[in-house]
Parts: sequence; structure tokens; C-alpha cells
Amino acid sequence: MRLTLPTILTLFRIVLLPVIVVVFYLPEYYPATARWSNIAAAGIFIAAALTDWLDGWIARRWNLTSAFGAFLDPVADKLMVATALVLLVQQNPTPLMAVTSAVIIGREISISALREWMAELGQRAKVGVAWVGKLKTTMQIVAIVVCLHQRDLPELRLYRIGESLLVVAAVLTIWSALVYVRAAWPALRDADSGKI
Repeated sequence: MRLTLPTILTLFRIVLLPVIVVVFYLPEYYPATARWSNIAAAGIFIAAALTDWLDGWIARRWNLTSAFGAFLDPVADKLMVATALVLLVQQNPTPLMAVTSAVIIGREISISALREWMAELGQRAKVGVAWVGKLKTTMQIVAIVVCLHQRDLPELRLYRIGESLLVVAAVLTIWSALVYVRAAWPALRDADSGKI
């Protein structure tokens, strides 16, 4: 296994996850950090999201793709989103936050399993990333950053906006899941009927 620059960036994204957790919880142990820890957590999440874009761009631009990188990149993405959502639910355990987070995390697990199963059938390309999946990811990132920031601006309730964006992200999550299941449906049907 060779470590390419995109793979190193993906590993760096995974390393940032415990950093986000530590920074997020700092105010509980060091109250003086409460003024900046939420902004730092949001900034670290933005840095992680940027490495996601950057590693893909570098891999395509200089043909630095690898099997390990192709496996690790979506894993890092899902870990990043799931970690942030768990933090947000713990901090604001409302039914709205819990349900939207459960929908998003549940979809990520389900579609990952679907892609793995389709790969075993040699039909992985049928459930490749669709535009609605990219839109869903972008909305998730924006919503999580706004919610991690936690602070409202004068006359602008940012956290409520973040929660609303997370609901939109959950709707897009369901939509994208339906797109992938629809694409995989012929293979699912054939497997049930014994044709595969």
C-alpha cells in the first residue's frame, strides 16, 4: 500500500475527529475556553471538509488514485459527519436534532452497505455518487458548521438556521437514498428471484 498525498489528507481528516471532540468539550473542564471553543470546533470541521474536496481534486488532477484511498475517503466522510452529529445531539438533545441525526447516520450506514453489496455483484457503478448525493453532503456540512458555531449574531438566530438546514439535509438524505435504491433495484429484484 502506497500513501499518496490524497490518502494522507484523508488520514489527516480522520485525525481531526478526536481534535473536534476535545475542543467541543473544553468548556466543560475549562470554562474560560467557552468564548472560542465553539468557533474553533466549527473551524476544524471546515478544515476537515476542505481536505475532503482537496484530496479528491488532487487525486483526479495528478492521477494519484489508489484502492486504499478510494476505500478510506467515504469512510472518513461518514465518520466526520457522524461524529459531529453525535456531539450536536448530546449538546442539544431535542427530538428534532435526534431524528434528523438518526436519519442522516442511518442513511450513511445503509447506503454504504448497499454499495458494498453491489460491489460484490460487480455492479458498483450503478450506485456511484449522484448529484443529489453531492448536494446532500454540501448541505450537511453547512448545517453542521452553523450548528457547531452555536452563537447567534445580532438579530440573526444562527443556531435555528443551522437546525433548519439540518432538516433540509435530512430530506436530501432520504431523497438521495431513494435514488441509490432505485438504481440498485433491478439487482435487488434479480437477487430475490434467484437470477443473481
